[in-house]
Amino acid sequence: MKSLLFAVLVLFGLTFNAMAAVDLNTASAVELESVKGIGPAKAQAIIDYRKANGSFKSVDDLDNVKGFGKKSIDKLRSEVSVGKTPKAEKTTTAKNDKK
Repeated sequence: MKSLLFAVLVLFGLTFNAMAAVDLNTASAVELESVKGIGPAKAQAIIDYRKANGSFKSVDDLDNVKGFGKKSIDKLRSEVSVGKTPKAEKTTTAKNDKK
């Protein structure tokens, strides 16, 4: 009975993950590899690019990653996302005080 429950939970988890877009900025290699069209080499290339260049600004940034071209990016577009990128810090400017 426990193994059946475990199997159902695993299948539910896999189904849920398949419906959600994988975030290029936070996904692990295993999560990236769950996307059809991304194998171990491409997953590692994404992670290496992310470490070297920071967050992806858009899915189109995959064009800068070894192994990706326009066709493959178009196929992945509905499967991956860039999530929310950190907002730039607000800068304050000094105001002229009236005296």
